[in-house]
Amino acid sequence: MRQLYRRASSYATLAGPALALALAAGPVIAGWTMDPARSHLSYVSIKAKDVGEVNTFKEMAGTIDDNGQVTVSMFLDSVETLVPIRNERMREILFETTNYKEATLTAKIDPAIIAGMESGQIAEITAEGNLSLHGATQPMIISMQAAKLGDGTVMVASTKPLIVDAAKFGLTDGIEKLREIAGLASISHAVPVTFVMTFVSAQE
Repeated sequence: MRQLYRRASSYATLAGPALALALAAGPVIAGWTMDPARSHLSYVSIKAKDVGEVNTFKEMAGTIDDNGQVTVSMFLDSVETLVPIRNERMREILFETTNYKEATLTAKIDPAIIAGMESGQIAEITAEGNLSLHGATQPMIISMQAAKLGDGTVMVASTKPLIVDAAKFGLTDGIEKLREIAGLASISHAVPVTFVMTFVSAQE
């Protein structure tokens, strides 16, 4: 009986630190999932030299896994320009959603940054990422600010716009067709993109 007690005490001694470590790492191990209702991504199209229009995507999905790999997908059929006929043209002529259903932004961050944040704390994050759109992938430097809203909620927002060069994604022909249909003198090929995204711990 004494021998069994000594073995049980040894197991408890080893298990204690291991359990504490697992609990401390819980949010990272569980990963994070985007809350679409509290997330927003928009881009500005500039036409006729100085007329700006803000467009968004109504449907997005995203995750941050236990290794800090961030994946955010924008479903291109959900583009919203506030003008129904323009939505249709964006889907059919520019994004060609029959062949290209989504745009995907990926990045790698240090998972310890978010795991170590306390409620109310804000952290600056710069990450190397990639944007995949219309069959092409281009590197991006993403400047963000993360805020811990609670034990299971993190909000991430861009601090600098991502500048998307339409030509690098094979969108030049589509932009030119849209320009002709609308009778515009020009539509800019440089598109600034901003975002605010909320992620919830899988433990919640």
